[in-house]
Amino acid sequence: MKRFFPVYVRVPLIFFIVFALMEYFIDSGDRPAFIKYPMVSVFLFVFLFILIAIEITLSAVNRVMYQLMSPEEKAKVEHEKSLSLTESTWYKELMHKLTQTEPIEKEGDLLMDHDYDGIKELDNNLPPWWVYLFYICIIFGVIYVARYDIFGGDDQETELKKEMAQAKIDVEEYLKTAPDLMDEKTVVLLTDDASLAAGKEIFMTNCAACHRADGGGQIGPNLTDDHWILGGGIKEVFHTITNGGRDGKGMVSWKTNGMKPKEIQKVASYILSLQGSNPKDPKEPEGEVWVDQSAPKKGDTADKTKDSTEVKK
Repeated sequence: MKRFFPVYVRVPLIFFIVFALMEYFIDSGDRPAFIKYPMVSVFLFVFLFILIAIEITLSAVNRVMYQLMSPEEKAKVEHEKSLSLTESTWYKELMHKLTQTEPIEKEGDLLMDHDYDGIKELDNNLPPWWVYLFYICIIFGVIYVARYDIFGGDDQETELKKEMAQAKIDVEEYLKTAPDLMDEKTVVLLTDDASLAAGKEIFMTNCAACHRADGGGQIGPNLTDDHWILGGGIKEVFHTITNGGRDGKGMVSWKTNGMKPKEIQKVASYILSLQGSNPKDPKEPEGEVWVDQSAPKKGDTADKTKDSTEVKK
């Protein structure tokens, strides 16, 4: 890889691959991941720092190893270099500005008096690239503190709370128009022929064994009279079919037996369409007479009609 990809191509290429993978696998919605999640930016910055440091370290090691080679080995290395891609002049100038390295021939002038068991030290300045990154870290730190501690920017906990609140609103809006996710609070009575026919088919397949095909009741109660054990409105019947009858006895929960909410809505609507059908030999009434409390009373309707008539007069 080093032979075919010079360092000025290799480093950006590796960094871009890691950046692209993070953007692909991190779900950040409509914003880039490195903007929405500050820790992603920090990771990418540290990764680039380490990547450059590794390349510089390897370069230094190669230079030391080159000095330890025999003349024959050096000649071989030079020959391999001539076969590899040559570095352009602009790149050499750029690297010299970033590193301010001295030629290996001048390293003798940089030797310090320190000598630790034969290990000597060079009096090199900090590389400009390292100094630039250090300054960038300082600027980033100042902006970060000002943004979150002085101007009260939203931290990650606050952003999470806001996103969770918005997600709750979005879910509620979605449930209003998602018939397959309805519950007893949102279900409505169906009266069209197609829905009632589908409900009848479901009833015959799953319910007729206990309630009879005409709904007159057998093991289960009579579904055609005005007596109900657990309520006789669309919301109550939907709830009973979904969650089952009384504990320890009664109907099983059809929600756990694979019946979908929209199918329960259809069969519940069909059951309510059987009211007053008077089948032959029905089962005795069970439960209590159910009255829809939400329906307008006859007296209220008469009063409203009377008031409307008086207004017209």
